[in-house]
Amino acid sequence: MTQRKIQKPIGKILIEKKVIKPEELQEALLAQQGTSSRLGQLLIKKGLATEEDILSGLAEHHGITYQKKIEFDDAENIFSKVPAHFLKKNKIAPFKSAKNTIHIAVADALNIRPFDDLKMLFPDHSFKTVLTREDEISRIIRNHYDILNADTTEEAMEDLEYEDIEILSSTFTETEDILDMANEAPIIRLVNTVLTEAVNDRASDIHIEPYEKDLIVRYRVDGILYQVLTPPKRFQNAIISRVKIMANLNIAENRLPQDGRIQLKIGGKDIDIRVSVFPTYFGERVVLRLLNKTDMRFDLEGIGFSKATLDLFETLIKKTHGIILVTGPTGSGKTTTLYSVLSKLNTKDVNTLTVEDPIEYQLPGVGQMQVKPKIDLTFANGLRAILRQDPDIVMIGEIRDFETADIAVQAALTGHRVFSTIHTNDAASSITRLIDMGIEPFLIASAFNAFLAQRLVRTICPHCKTSYKPSPKLIKDLGLKEADLKGGKLAQGKGCDKCLNTGYLGRTGIYELLPIDNEIKKLVMTHSDASTIKEIAIRNGMITLLKDGIQKAIAGITTLEEVLRVS
Repeated sequence: MTQRKIQKPIGKILIEKKVIKPEELQEALLAQQGTSSRLGQLLIKKGLATEEDILSGLAEHHGITYQKKIEFDDAENIFSKVPAHFLKKNKIAPFKSAKNTIHIAVADALNIRPFDDLKMLFPDHSFKTVLTREDEISRIIRNHYDILNADTTEEAMEDLEYEDIEILSSTFTETEDILDMANEAPIIRLVNTVLTEAVNDRASDIHIEPYEKDLIVRYRVDGILYQVLTPPKRFQNAIISRVKIMANLNIAENRLPQDGRIQLKIGGKDIDIRVSVFPTYFGERVVLRLLNKTDMRFDLEGIGFSKATLDLFETLIKKTHGIILVTGPTGSGKTTTLYSVLSKLNTKDVNTLTVEDPIEYQLPGVGQMQVKPKIDLTFANGLRAILRQDPDIVMIGEIRDFETADIAVQAALTGHRVFSTIHTNDAASSITRLIDMGIEPFLIASAFNAFLAQRLVRTICPHCKTSYKPSPKLIKDLGLKEADLKGGKLAQGKGCDKCLNTGYLGRTGIYELLPIDNEIKKLVMTHSDASTIKEIAIRNGMITLLKDGIQKAIAGITTLEEVLRVS
C-alpha cells in the first residue's frame, strides 16, 4: 500500500464544505481535549455533521475517494479465498479487480495492518482504497463473502456418515446419548447451514417434518413452502434435539408441545428465531419462525399502499381518538402495518404502549408488553394496565374476545388512539364480527374510525421479468378490457437463480380501506349485513382487495394469478 500525502486538516475541509462553522469547530476541539474521541465522532454526536459529511471530509483529508454505494465485481473470482471473518474483523472489503489492481473499501483510512496480509494473498496486485460506511462494508461481506465461504446443505449432508456418530433408534430414552449426538460436529454443522441458507434465501419459516420413512426440511419463502432437504431418517432425533438445545428446551420431553427462542447473528444480520415443537406420531415436528431484525424496515410508504389509499389512511391514523382495526389471515402482514403506523406516529411528545403476543420486533421509544396467559396476563388484563400508564397511542396485538374489544372501545371513547387486529375475510366483515362478539352497534359507530383488510402478494422478479398477452377469457372474467392493459400485455417472471426459479422476488401488500363515515355509521346502527355495508362502501369509492391487486398486476408489480390466489 503506497503512502498517501496528508492534505488539509479535516476541520478546515468541513468548514470549506460549509458543513460546520469555525466557532463550531473550536467548540468541538475543546470538547475533544482529554478524551479519546475523534473529531468526527464528536461532530456527529453534537448533531453538527452527518456520518456522510465526516467520511467525505476524511476521504479528501487522506487523498482518497468516498463512495456511498459500492458495486461488487469479482469477474475473475479471486476474492473467494479471502476469509469473511478476516474482513469483518478489519472492516474492509475487496470489491473489484482490474489490471492487477484490487479496489478495497475501508471504514478506517488509518488502518493499514490488514494490507500486509492481503499482500501475501495477492502478491502480484497493487491496492487502491476507497472510504465508505461500516454498514456498506458489512453489506458487501454479507452478500458476497459469507455466501462464498458458507457450507451448502449438500456439503453438510456429506459429513453425516453412518460411521461418524452413534446412531439413535426412534425408541432412545437416554438423555445423555441424545445430547452427545446432538452436539457432534456434523449435526451442528448441518443445523447451522440450514439456518444460514434459510436466511440467505429470505425464508420466513423453516419446517422440520418427520414422517414414517422420511425427514423433510422445507422453507417458506414469500409465503410459499418449498422442500429443500431430506436428511436421513436416522438423524431425526439428533437434528431436532440440536434445535431444542439451541432454544433451551427440554430434550428429554417429547410428549408435550414446547416453545422457545433462539437469537443468532448470521452473516452480520441479527436473527430472532421463535421455535415451536409439536409432537406427532412419527416424532416431533419443529417450526422455526425467522425474524430478521437487521433488514426489517417499518415504513408506511414502502409496504404497498396506492397513493389514494395511503393519503386517506394517513389522515385516519392522525385522528386524536378512535380505533382502527387491521384484518386478514395469519401471515398477511398485519403486524408490519401496525408497526409502520406506530413508527410514523411515535414522536417525543406522545406515549405509545403495546400489548402483544408475541413481541416480534422491538420498536425504539415504544413500551411493549408481552402477553403471558400462564400468569393471567391476557390481552384484556394487559390493556387495563396500559390504560393506567397515561398512554396517547395504544396497540393491541389482537382482539379475540368481548372483554378485550369492550376495553378497547372504552379506551377509544375516552380520548385514546387504538390500533389492533382481528381475523376476518374483508373489512366489512369485521363489523359483523364485533357485533357477534357482543359489542353494541352504536359503540362501533362511535368508537371506530376505519377497518383495513390486507393480503400479501408476491412481486415479479425484476431480474427475469418479461411481458405476455393474457387470454381474452381471463381479461373478461376480471371485468377488464384489453385497453386497460399497457399495450394489451401483463408482466410475469420467467424464473432465474435470483428468485429460486419461481419468477417472484419479495412481497407487497394489497389493501381494502373502509372508513366509517356517516353513511356507514347509519348502516351499522340498523344492523345491516356485511355485504350491504361493502356494497355501499364500494359505491362511495372503496377499492376492494381484488381491485387493488388487479391495479398492481396492470402496473407490472405482481401477476393476476398471484392476486387471484390470495384474494
